[in-house]
Amino acid sequence: MGTAVLRERAYRRVPWKNGGGTTREVAAGPSAGGDGFDWRVSVADVAAEGPFSAFPGVDRVITLVEGEGMVLTVDGAEHRLAPLAPYAFPGEAATDCRLPGGAARDLNLMTRRGRAAGSVRVTDVAGALDLECAAGAVLLVLPVAGSLSLDDGGGRAEPLARLDCVRHDGAGSVRLRGHGGVAEIRVTPAPGHREHRH
Repeated sequence: MGTAVLRERAYRRVPWKNGGGTTREVAAGPSAGGDGFDWRVSVADVAAEGPFSAFPGVDRVITLVEGEGMVLTVDGAEHRLAPLAPYAFPGEAATDCRLPGGAARDLNLMTRRGRAAGSVRVTDVAGALDLECAAGAVLLVLPVAGSLSLDDGGGRAEPLARLDCVRHDGAGSVRLRGHGGVAEIRVTPAPGHREHRH
């Protein structure tokens, strides 16, 4: 329960298995089943073209947050990703990436089917924005443009750097102040499945 600020500079960096880039983990819901995670949000630096790793049984949403463009070929169908436009696809699909504009950075949401579901929306902030979180859910908000701060409810504003993350667990709300854009990520456990946290 409650709200925490996770700083972009502190995200744990992990190299890709294929050496094509690195991923920095923003937050995750550990799995009691021993197979990694129920859900995970990360920021990936894509330095080279090539295949994506396969994640069977996982739904993915990718949002381009830096770079001029990315082209994904998913099970043979080509999809051009525009900046700040979330794109959902199944993690087990054969996925290849091209970078017509050079290196890129993307925001990734992964949710394991049967354990969690998630969504990504990019929202504008013009002065102030209140985001509600439901009981049992997790809300993660990452600034992607502009100058924004978190209103702590006591009259103080905590500045947020680009790709910092405000995480809120459970019923409640998050208030942002400033002008810019945020990626609003919501994760809910599947019916009958409760998230196990360490």
